Amino acid sequence: MLSLNTPTYSDPSGYQLSDLPKPELNDPKDVIIKVYAASINPIDVKKADGMLKMAVKDNEFVKCAEQHIGLKPSISFEDAASIPLAAMTALQALRKYRGDLTGKTVFVPAGLSGTGLFACQLAKNVFHAGKVITTVSTSKIPKVKELLGETTVDEVIDYTKSDPREVIQAGSVDFLFDTIGSSMEFLSLMKPQTGCIISVSTMPSGSQLQDSSIMDLPHKPTIPFVPRTALNAMDCVRKLRARRYGVEYSYMFLESTGEDLDELRGHVEEGRLRTVVGTTVPLSDIKAVQDACQIVYSGKGGLGKVVIRVAQE
Repeated sequence: MLSLNTPTYSDPSGYQLSDLPKPELNDPKDVIIKVYAASINPIDVKKADGMLKMAVKDNEFVKCAEQHIGLKPSISFEDAASIPLAAMTALQALRKYRGDLTGKTVFVPAGLSGTGLFACQLAKNVFHAGKVITTVSTSKIPKVKELLGETTVDEVIDYTKSDPREVIQAGSVDFLFDTIGSSMEFLSLMKPQTGCIISVSTMPSGSQLQDSSIMDLPHKPTIPFVPRTALNAMDCVRKLRARRYGVEYSYMFLESTGEDLDELRGHVEEGRLRTVVGTTVPLSDIKAVQDACQIVYSGKGGLGKVVIRVAQE
């Protein structure tokens, strides 16, 4: 089987294609999936670059247990591949708000990013937020309504021309979903006592990382004491800074479940959720794959999701 991999921790320029043997089933609950398409997410390129190298060692192959699997929606394989990790992350983040988001104000910076585009739609169409605010660059402003729907986003801020802290009223945001590492910058915008920030782009605490599904591997890895303590300290500082504003802050790990995939499939097929695939490249073209992954790696210039086409339908 053809595999995209990197022999050492590397940015996308070091990715390579290799012909590797197919994985074998060893457990009655394991599933082998034929891959037609796969999306590239920030966590993928960060792990490949060694972000978690002190804590996690990955195999070439990862077996998937049946409880993590859901049926594909009635859309193309490329579109379907773009949904699971990013949309499930947004769904689980929005659930973290203590209370009902109906009528509340939700701020999702980078609303046309791979995760942000799902968060905006879920906030409005599923959680019934009263006001959804996002940021994009100048050229992408007309695309927000075109790609996410006419009534999904209520306020679009051009971050190249305006600082959101000067546009959004201080103390007016109920929920901030941080996909760009801006949690602490926007504390003044949050509603005191009830405001909630969920981040997927800062860093977890060491204890949180140790207890996450990332560490649920056969060899039972343990984070060394020093990096674990350092991660705990940095997370504690962020929580204390947020607490000064009366805001709840936490980093969130995705917990993959087939139930959430089934819920997302329902939202897609009932018209509440659509995807945006900005770049599609064939797996066989390694230079195109490297360039596409670089878009995700840099976090700049991308639109929607990056998808690699593995096999023809």
